[in-house]
Amino acid sequence: MIYNYSLSIDPNKEEVLFSIVCKKLDVKNTDIKDFAIRKKSIDARHKPEIFCNFTVSFRVNDSHLEKKIKRLGAKAVDGEKKYVFPTGTGVKHPVIVGFGPAGMFAAYALAKAGLEPIVLERGSKMDERIAAVNAFHKGGELNPNCNVQFGEGGAGTFSDGKLNTGVKDKFGRNEAVLRTFYEMGADLDITYDGRAHMGTDVIRKVVVNMRTEIERLGGSFLFDTVFARPDIKDGKIVGLYYKNTKSNGKSENEEYLSTDALILAIGHSSRDTYEMLYDSKFSMEAKSFAVGFRILHDAEFINESQYGRGYKKKYPVLPTAYYKLAKTTSFERNVYSFCMCPGGVVVNASSEGHRLCINGMSNKAREGQYSNAAIVMNVGPKDFEESGFTGILAGMEYQRKLEEKAFILGSGAVPVQFYQSFKKNQTDEVKNDRFVSMIKEGLHGNASFANLRELFSGSMNDVFVEGMEYFNTCIKGYTETDPLMAGVEARTSAPIRILRGEDYQSLTAKGLYPCGEGAGYAGGIMSAAMDGLKVAEAIVRQ
Repeated sequence: MIYNYSLSIDPNKEEVLFSIVCKKLDVKNTDIKDFAIRKKSIDARHKPEIFCNFTVSFRVNDSHLEKKIKRLGAKAVDGEKKYVFPTGTGVKHPVIVGFGPAGMFAAYALAKAGLEPIVLERGSKMDERIAAVNAFHKGGELNPNCNVQFGEGGAGTFSDGKLNTGVKDKFGRNEAVLRTFYEMGADLDITYDGRAHMGTDVIRKVVVNMRTEIERLGGSFLFDTVFARPDIKDGKIVGLYYKNTKSNGKSENEEYLSTDALILAIGHSSRDTYEMLYDSKFSMEAKSFAVGFRILHDAEFINESQYGRGYKKKYPVLPTAYYKLAKTTSFERNVYSFCMCPGGVVVNASSEGHRLCINGMSNKAREGQYSNAAIVMNVGPKDFEESGFTGILAGMEYQRKLEEKAFILGSGAVPVQFYQSFKKNQTDEVKNDRFVSMIKEGLHGNASFANLRELFSGSMNDVFVEGMEYFNTCIKGYTETDPLMAGVEARTSAPIRILRGEDYQSLTAKGLYPCGEGAGYAGGIMSAAMDGLKVAEAIVRQ
């Protein structure tokens, strides 16, 4: 019989967790089998005392022991819902556009089913992509098809690699995604940590391993390949046109590929694809999202705020601290932290010429000197209309306008400003040692002082300040330490949803499957990957 048992221990004693469990349940080490950690979280609510909460599972086959451990708090597990990858005939050689988390797991599931998927990715393979991004961050030319947004692994390749999701999952897809990441090279802790993340350094290895496995299973890849348009006959997909690209981003002549199943896992930055689908009269709708700034603090300041002063001496094993903040302001607009990156860096995440956007990124160790988070405000149709944009593409054009402003404000570099100057509507001028350190250690790409109040309307700036000042009461010193702000965070999620039915097929064309974050059905690595599995299941069922 399988049992779960929950307990709290000193964070420094995680290495002897198994022995602690045996002692608490008054059993010998040899009495329980298949011991595994199921959940882990850090409880710092009563600092300076900090605990690690664990739920573990194990197997016991002795009826007398079972009675004893039940009395001591162990709970029997009737059975676990294990995800089974789909099998069946399905459509041979389905085509997947995009190799981010959604496209990756759709391709993996279809390859395991023996359907030999073909993946089109507009960006380059991992090594070439990393080289292109590094060159851009050092002042080189932007490649619109290979950058932080596009390339092997999608936008998640240059991120913190968070693996949490609020999606309800009664079918076990969440566990299947985590298990697959682990099998492809991620650390075991991602399968149970409540704040699980891979880190961009680990993600890169995992993604390449997944691509290699998909190829081994019969799948194939066309990198540096842009999806041009679908070929639809009598309301059904029969093929697609694509373009091969070179390193300078210029497209060659269109080529054709026949298929009865096309998955659009395009990512939230494929604006040219949105425009093409809109011109083709596809069923789509505008959706709301959030915009704002990245806020940089000393990582040690955040650590002490979450763990208490002197934490390092007492609990040296604690990870770089995370925070989550939210406020509904007097303006009836929400302000909240998004994609917090402990010990990470802000990256220039631009993908279009003369437009600039940013994101956060960190390695597995989260060893950076600074921690950053996006502090964002929700925006919707009213905001788009006030900026002169209406219709299905209004949110996308609103994003573009913000990014154009950011590019101009920073003269092509990331525009930055210290918070107290933003609050007072003053432009910073002195590049002191603190500024130099924060830019060198906390930001990838060039930066320039600017007045970030020029990005948003006056009322939105007031909303932002109200939210920040409230956060200062949640984390004492949050604004008083004068953090550095960077702009603009404009791509928190897709501005458009490509409508699909209960069979996951587009309302416009049978055989076309909108999928993942770019299609408006996910909001992060995990939910996108799970959506990729759902679409793969639908194709196999067909």
